[in-house]
Amino acid sequence: MNYKLEICANSVASCLEAQKGGAYRVELCAAIPEGGTTPSYGDITVARELLDIKLNVIIRPRSGDFLYSALEHRIMLKDIEIARQLGVDGVVIGCLTAEGEVDMERNRELIDAAGEMSVTFHRAFDMCHDPFDSLEKIISLGCHRILTSGQQQQAEQGVPLLKELVQRADDRIIIMPGSGINMNNITTIARETGAKEFHLSARKPVESAMIYRNPNIKMGGTAVVIEEYEQQVTNSNLVHNTLKALENLSI
Repeated sequence: MNYKLEICANSVASCLEAQKGGAYRVELCAAIPEGGTTPSYGDITVARELLDIKLNVIIRPRSGDFLYSALEHRIMLKDIEIARQLGVDGVVIGCLTAEGEVDMERNRELIDAAGEMSVTFHRAFDMCHDPFDSLEKIISLGCHRILTSGQQQQAEQGVPLLKELVQRADDRIIIMPGSGINMNNITTIARETGAKEFHLSARKPVESAMIYRNPNIKMGGTAVVIEEYEQQVTNSNLVHNTLKALENLSI
């Protein structure tokens, strides 16, 4: 079985660790605690310069829901244009209507802008009110894969829907489970769903080198809780061991 790992990378450092660990592809994102937003021009440029593996970039102008204004749509189109210019392999998109349906018009415009790049429909899918109708619409748009947790908080709880999505997709589109996947549960999820591509972060905390730390101030506020003197970075050993677990499953 030809399993593939996509690593959700929150930095160029994480991209390089993913590559070192044997990942097939990275999805480069900023603001991971908020669900991921479009990374900077500098991040994309340096990642492309240093990576030999596939590089996908999320196109998401803000956190929150997936109902976008005309202005936000214009920003996403410009971000896709820049991603093409920088040699990115794929973009990760997802626009919904207020009723929780796939926004056919806006997604089609983003896909047309992507041109020859691969297109993944991200976890906006998990916010759709009808997963099977949404599956058919996303297939008709020409997307290459859907990233989904099976409409549960984590993929492990979404296994029943993930399995049915894989069966209904019938090789017309790739169903890629993601959210909470790690080396301890990936083989069970792979076996029970029939999926062949998986999305995970494989991160470990890295302590800050700062000596002086002002205890009276937090840059991130209180809405999104993060440890400000610690970075979460993808770990190549975690990636390697997760890939090994999948390879052992296919023996």
